Amino acid sequence: MSDLTEIVAIGREVLRLEAEALVAAERRLDAAFAGAVRLIVDSSGRVLISGVGKSGLVARKIAATLTSTGTAATFLHPIDGLHGDLGIVGPGDVAILLSKSGETEELFGLIESLRSRSVPIIAVTGATTSTLARAAQVTLDAGVATEACPHDLAPTSSTTTALALGDALAVAVLRCKGFSPDQFANLHPGGRLGRRLLLRVSEVMVAPGPLLRPTDAMGRAVESLAHHRGIALIGEGGKLAGVVTAGDLSRIAERSPGYLEIPLASVMTTNPRTIGPSELAASAVGQMERHGIMVLPVVDPSGAVVGAVHLHDLMRAGAV
Repeated sequence: MSDLTEIVAIGREVLRLEAEALVAAERRLDAAFAGAVRLIVDSSGRVLISGVGKSGLVARKIAATLTSTGTAATFLHPIDGLHGDLGIVGPGDVAILLSKSGETEELFGLIESLRSRSVPIIAVTGATTSTLARAAQVTLDAGVATEACPHDLAPTSSTTTALALGDALAVAVLRCKGFSPDQFANLHPGGRLGRRLLLRVSEVMVAPGPLLRPTDAMGRAVESLAHHRGIALIGEGGKLAGVVTAGDLSRIAERSPGYLEIPLASVMTTNPRTIGPSELAASAVGQMERHGIMVLPVVDPSGAVVGAVHLHDLMRAGAV
């Protein structure tokens, strides 16, 4: 096949079919979902997740998502479970079992073993009257009208739906538990994501230097603007009274020939955007993006100026 238009059309059709399957799953979601969330939230043990083949791969991803969001979870292969791995099953555990047909024979032995240990089962299946569904305390309907595979054989729409239901469970559990960004950061200390979640403004800011006085002339601010890369901090008694930016300087210079003699009090912004030193650096980036600014004064809870934080420094530090 060499027709680029036809190839793109195939890709779009697959995405459309899978999107339609997700919309249908969203419409079917009911109290059973809330019941599944409550089983996980109220569990005093871990979440055991199992499936065979493609469902097993989805199960591994759901286990990883739950674990990374504060809920202890592990993948349990149904065959390995019957050959010694059931030793990981403990009191207070809950199980999530995935099967498109609900008749996956490799799961049957595991189902009986879990039931004998009084482990509640959450079924994620496309067959809500199947053996798996009948054995479960809660069943989530992962059925699809058709697979995206042209022969309706390869698991495509069905695995996408099962995966999305797993994400929905993880996010709902996260929110019910009140899982915070700081907790997430503690579980993700490495890499750019961990850096964004852990980095504080105090680690990136630069020293403020002497504050200018409101009575100083604009000419005094020019040096400060160069030293602080686009901002002059004005204050009294260590407290921030206002700021003048490089943009302010350009606008004043255009309309006032004697601008260097103008008192700062008459041109400064008296209620500037600020940020605290203990706030996340990512919060500073968000504020800059929302308000179109490049630098923020950093003030402590008492209002004292303790530094300035610049977008370029935040970028170098990995906060963006």
